[in-house]
Amino acid sequence: MVVVDPIITLFFFSLLLYPFSIFSNPTCKFTFLDSNKLYNYTLSSPIRNFPHGILSEDGFYKVAVNETTLWFQLCDGMVFNHDPPTCTDCRDCGGPTRCGMECSALVANNVGGYHICSTLGRGSKVDVDVIDKKNPHTGVIVKMSSGDPKNNCSLAVSVLCDIKGVQGPHTLQRLGDCNYATELKHPSGCAIIVDVHGRGWGWFGTLITIVLCLLAAYLLVGIAYRFFFLGIRGIEVIPNLDFWVSIPRRTQSLCGSLVRKFKGPSQGHRSTYSPVNF
Repeated sequence: MVVVDPIITLFFFSLLLYPFSIFSNPTCKFTFLDSNKLYNYTLSSPIRNFPHGILSEDGFYKVAVNETTLWFQLCDGMVFNHDPPTCTDCRDCGGPTRCGMECSALVANNVGGYHICSTLGRGSKVDVDVIDKKNPHTGVIVKMSSGDPKNNCSLAVSVLCDIKGVQGPHTLQRLGDCNYATELKHPSGCAIIVDVHGRGWGWFGTLITIVLCLLAAYLLVGIAYRFFFLGIRGIEVIPNLDFWVSIPRRTQSLCGSLVRKFKGPSQGHRSTYSPVNF
């Protein structure tokens, strides 16, 4: 089934609710349709008490667990005005002098007393999805990857809905050789819910649309051919004009036949045959 109305509704509500965003990153916009409710998440849009949305005003989020330190920023690249990462190798994320400034997530592991850094995410490699499809109020999960085919690292950040304020990140999980996960609570993880009434016309509406488009294309091509190649002018330029003119009469006759068929003969109607008494 093809759903039309929710998509159109989403488009217009997006224009009304978020006409301008200081960080217009389309990867941080996500919508989820559940029954007649449309959950609209726009992590980078300004909200009350948070003019930068989900973005950390420090320029980055930081969490350190044991010998591992993680820096990341959601919906944008990281900016370090203080406490920059110190890594022995940061070639793919800004180099030693600008380490962390050219990626959106970076992890440092202490190996033999040296901090070895790996890029976990870039702004162009971001995917957003709801954490729990059965309970969209929970929040969303933002997945980012480095995009390096040789060392494909990634970070999954669960943004839990909390209207009270920001909490975390405090935990860090290692899911593989170079795959990490963390979570934080933020009001931007709460969706704006739009009630969507109806599911569109479905396949019937799609069929009608296709037929009307084909009919319009036929008329346009026919008119152009008769006008430019046959030199016909005036109303006669419409192809099969007699047929189109007869449509109202045909429709009226068909409706009349159907009415007589279902209502039966009228009171004033006299049958061709008369009963004969023997």
